[in-house]
Amino acid sequence: MAEEFPAEPTVIRDKRRLDPETGEVRPEAPAAEAAGAPDGANGADEPAATSVADAELVAAQALAEQRLDELQRLNAEYVNYRKRVDRDRDVAKNAALAGVAESLLPVLDDVHLARQHGDLSGPFAAIAEKLEATLQRFGLVRYGENGEPFDPAVHEALMHAHSDEVEVATCTQILQPGYRFGERVLRPARVAVADPQ
Repeated sequence: MAEEFPAEPTVIRDKRRLDPETGEVRPEAPAAEAAGAPDGANGADEPAATSVADAELVAAQALAEQRLDELQRLNAEYVNYRKRVDRDRDVAKNAALAGVAESLLPVLDDVHLARQHGDLSGPFAAIAEKLEATLQRFGLVRYGENGEPFDPAVHEALMHAHSDEVEVATCTQILQPGYRFGERVLRPARVAVADPQ
C-alpha cells in the first residue's frame, strides 16, 4: 500500500495591483506579506536580492557616466572641428582674394601712372575708379606717401641719400606704391630714402 503524506494547505496569492471587484489600486504590501510568508521566512533571500539590485544599479550608473563622458568628449571634438573648418574656410577665402588682387597689381600700376601723367580721362577714369573701389572693399589698400618714416617691413629702398632736413630715415619719393591685403603685404612700396647726415 502506498504511503500517504499529510496534505499541505493550498495557498493562493493574488498579486494583482487592481482589485478585481472594486477596480481600485490596491495598497502596496510588504514583500513578506505579499508572498504570504510569516515574518522572517524570506529574511535570508531579501539581502541577497537587495545586494544584486544594488550591484546592477551601480553598474548601470557607471555605464551612464561612461556614456555621458563619451558624449561630452564627442561634442567637444565636434565643436573644435567646426571652429577649425570655419577658420580654414576664412583662410582659403582670404588667400583666394589676395591671389586675385596680386594678379591685378600691374593693372593698378598702369592706372596709377596714367593718373599721374594726366592720361586717365573720360570713361576709362570711371572704370579705373570702380576697379579700385571694388578692390578696396575687399581689403586691398595702397600705401606709400612722401615724407613717411622708412620701415623696412613695408618699404623697399631703391635709392639712398643723406639730408640735413630729416631726423630719421624718411621716404622722400615713392617710386612705386605698395599694396597690402588685410595684414599681408602683397608688394612693398618702392621708395627713395634719405638718412640724416
